[in-house]
Amino acid sequence: MRKIRMHVAGRVQGVGFRYMTKMLADQLNIGGSVKNERDGSVTILATGDDQAIAVFIQKVRHSPSPAGRVTNFELTEDESLPDYSSFQVVYS
Repeated sequence: MRKIRMHVAGRVQGVGFRYMTKMLADQLNIGGSVKNERDGSVTILATGDDQAIAVFIQKVRHSPSPAGRVTNFELTEDESLPDYSSFQVVYS
């Protein structure tokens, strides 16, 4: 089980980025959450098997939303994350 935290910036709000990220996570059986930040970026917490997480990272890095564009991408391994049973869009 791999547990990661991603912080992405660019054109990632107002373009369906969170919803497309959730669809992708659901397809790959990844748990976690995606949340808009006040500075216009997005934070993603994700847990899943190594291969699924690798695909997820690659697709998020290139934007799961056709209208989105990721210009800054930070990835951190975070073993402190819980084992999520589903993937949620967090509204703040």
